[in-house]
Amino acid sequence: ALSRAPAVVRGAAVGALVVAFVHIVFGAIVRITGSGLGCLTSWPKCADPRTGVEYWFPPMDQPQLVIEWAHRGLAAVLVAAVLGLFVLAWTRRAEPGIAGRGGVLRMAGAAVGLVVFAAAFGAVTVVVSNTPWATATHKIVAALTLATLSAAAIRAGALGGARARVQASGVKAFRGARVAAGLALAAVLMGAFTAKTPGAVGACLGFPLCTSSTGEGTAHLQLTHRALAYLLALHLVGLAVAFAKRREAPVVVTVARFGVALVVVQIALGAAMVTGHYDIPVRSLHQATGISLWLTTFV
Repeated sequence: ALSRAPAVVRGAAVGALVVAFVHIVFGAIVRITGSGLGCLTSWPKCADPRTGVEYWFPPMDQPQLVIEWAHRGLAAVLVAAVLGLFVLAWTRRAEPGIAGRGGVLRMAGAAVGLVVFAAAFGAVTVVVSNTPWATATHKIVAALTLATLSAAAIRAGALGGARARVQASGVKAFRGARVAAGLALAAVLMGAFTAKTPGAVGACLGFPLCTSSTGEGTAHLQLTHRALAYLLALHLVGLAVAFAKRREAPVVVTVARFGVALVVVQIALGAAMVTGHYDIPVRSLHQATGISLWLTTFV
């Protein structure tokens, strides 16, 4: 079992994780609403699209500018939360569960590096006008930041970390979960590519298969994204059954079952997107559920 870190460190880790989750979900809303260039190509300041004048606090009378500026504000809050977690862990490194190979400090340090890189790369995505490769890279770095913060929270005793235990079948469980996490991350990456590639979002008509295409050569992105989602669903069902049969730790079985529930919701949202012409609320929920799946499989 893991050594529980002090409650204040555990709270800081969970708090930073929540901020990171909100930030990455809001980032998708920026993309879905077309607000990625709401501040033009200005960074870190925000340029008024009407006049080109740069502001730290721009006039809040344009929806796309407000959304983009709010996303940048959330990024600043996230950087502060992660730095606060690291400083807190460093100052209390002599206490149980903080330093060492299985402690919070290492993951907090990794999160600092990732969140600083994500903030810097955010400037790159703006400068290159949010091209698909830049957006997808930014998304993956954000997903990895989420992973390191969840690891810090688990090592601090949160998210079931205090109830986890090692047992003989744990190696098989780890391998299966690792495959699930890989599939989930690949699905997130392909989803970002699909969302940012012109014509790819609505390229496949019909569900669950692509009965016809309107994407002028981009249907393969949509199909790949769907195939990864179906593989992930089948794998998660298999994991939940296997974990229960082998009597893995109850917390592990619970997380596996939660993953199955999430993937069912995710596929249902995917079907709703196709039949509902990709409405913004449904697309936002689809992205939020997808990143929740990645977080669940990693946990």
